Amino acid sequence: MSLDLLNLRGKRALVLGLGVHGGGAGVARFLYEQGAVVTATDLRPPEKLAEGLAVLEGMDIRYVLGEHREEDILGADFIVRNPGVPRESPWLELARSHGVPVVMEMNLFWARCPAPITAITGSKGKSTTTAWLGHILRLGRPDTVVAGNLRVSALEALPSIQPDTPVVLELSSWQLESFGETRIAPHVSCVTNITPDHLNRYRDMEDYADSKREILRYQKPDDAAVLNSDDRVVRGFAADTEARVRWFGSGPLPGEGVCLSGEELVSTAHPAHPLVSLNELRLPGRHNVHNAAAAVTLALSLGVPREQVAEGLRTFAGLPDRMELVAEIQGVRYVNDTTSSVPTSTVAALNSVEGGVVLIAGGASKRVPFGELAEEICRRVSRLVLLEGTATPELQTEVYSRCPSLATSLHGDIQSAVEAACEAARPGDTVLLSPACASFGMFDNEFQRGELFRRAVRELAAGG
Repeated sequence: MSLDLLNLRGKRALVLGLGVHGGGAGVARFLYEQGAVVTATDLRPPEKLAEGLAVLEGMDIRYVLGEHREEDILGADFIVRNPGVPRESPWLELARSHGVPVVMEMNLFWARCPAPITAITGSKGKSTTTAWLGHILRLGRPDTVVAGNLRVSALEALPSIQPDTPVVLELSSWQLESFGETRIAPHVSCVTNITPDHLNRYRDMEDYADSKREILRYQKPDDAAVLNSDDRVVRGFAADTEARVRWFGSGPLPGEGVCLSGEELVSTAHPAHPLVSLNELRLPGRHNVHNAAAAVTLALSLGVPREQVAEGLRTFAGLPDRMELVAEIQGVRYVNDTTSSVPTSTVAALNSVEGGVVLIAGGASKRVPFGELAEEICRRVSRLVLLEGTATPELQTEVYSRCPSLATSLHGDIQSAVEAACEAARPGDTVLLSPACASFGMFDNEFQRGELFRRAVRELAAGG
């Protein structure tokens, strides 16, 4: 690529997609501050983009909202696409066919970041693993930067990064799609697992898995790749990288790493040594044991002392919106797991909860199957409270075909769903928001879904 990402002054930059999460606005601000001539375009109207537009107020940026235009594409020196813009977008095809370079935020970040980067991806657990590793690192280096898909702009963190600053990024499959454009790679990579997700965006599971493989495709022999030995697809990634492979998993490992031995996490490095007992972890569920193992393997790959690693394992309290206890009201626990947007995540959530469960689920389709989740719902759930959405009828059908007597209700807003769950729950039960579906349609994003759940639960508590 002939584009010089270090010298953007005077370049005509087109931000394709401001997005509702504010990521496009962060890119637009960065380009403006670098002296580029910025145009931002989005298919949404201004009222849907108020948050991002407010961030950019007062900057000399040209907006084209409610549409994309050919003249803007062809008039740009380069395009920065939002992760929400699909690879197959005809606007990107138009740009490429006319030789207009297309990059993403991560290409810009990599070109300027002076420190080695650790990057984490996967279908499940990547946010928790990223935050857990950041917590471990900050015990020794409070200046550690944790950014990426955690709604923290990596570009905004650049001024605080020195050559020795620990940098940890969570990356989605969409963010990884640009790695081939400039052949970038982290110094240490991690893939937590590969399970069905985003099949509304990718052709099939193979295409989806290939997008995750980008995280290690361009690594070098002095880099490290941390892989899940329990995941058949991820295990196969070892053949696709030149990096030194380190493993984590529940059984015997194919090489050096961290595994579960009895009720302890153990490093297999010679001599092998235990790191922490599972009962010392504050996060519930076997899936979080895997997240802990991934974080530990990453930390040890980065040379963090064992004592610091063990302390970080014991003291990490988790993230909001992921098995977050919102309140306990009259003996009923209300747990917010809104980021579980695929069935496998909701299965893991159900398996981590003790006692009876009233489940709030449903939403927009990702074209992933619900069979395993339906089995688990029939086994564990006493009442199923469904949120309206394109995937909800399929989930409802799968559950009904297995346990037609399960009490079920359908709701068009989170408030009435929480009220129905409250009526159904008994002391000792858990009301669990773990939707297994995307949020779009009823909500702007999964974080708004979680916030509205918290608000509804607080209203219950105040009323009780």
